[in-house]
Amino acid sequence: MWLDLLSEKRHNRGVEAGVRELRDNLSRYLSIVRDGHDVTVTDHGKAVARLVPLDEQRPIDRLISEGLISPPVHEKRPRTAPPVRGSGTVSDLVAEQRR
Repeated sequence: MWLDLLSEKRHNRGVEAGVRELRDNLSRYLSIVRDGHDVTVTDHGKAVARLVPLDEQRPIDRLISEGLISPPVHEKRPRTAPPVRGSGTVSDLVAEQRR
């Protein structure tokens, strides 16, 4: 059913997807974009965005392919903030700051 609807939308007026449909089937829509098609994103039937294939490489990818820079050796580590210690409830702390 999904593929029939998609095929119908492609032939009529391009590929359109509502926000929920796009979220639920993002991989499929990205595949359509990779194949060179535009996808119009709608919110309550009104067009709000368009996913289009990239015409050229991102600048960082171009610099890596030209050998001018090198990709990172290690994955980026997530920041780990130290836990915040407090006494009482958050509401008590907020009320105390407002005085």
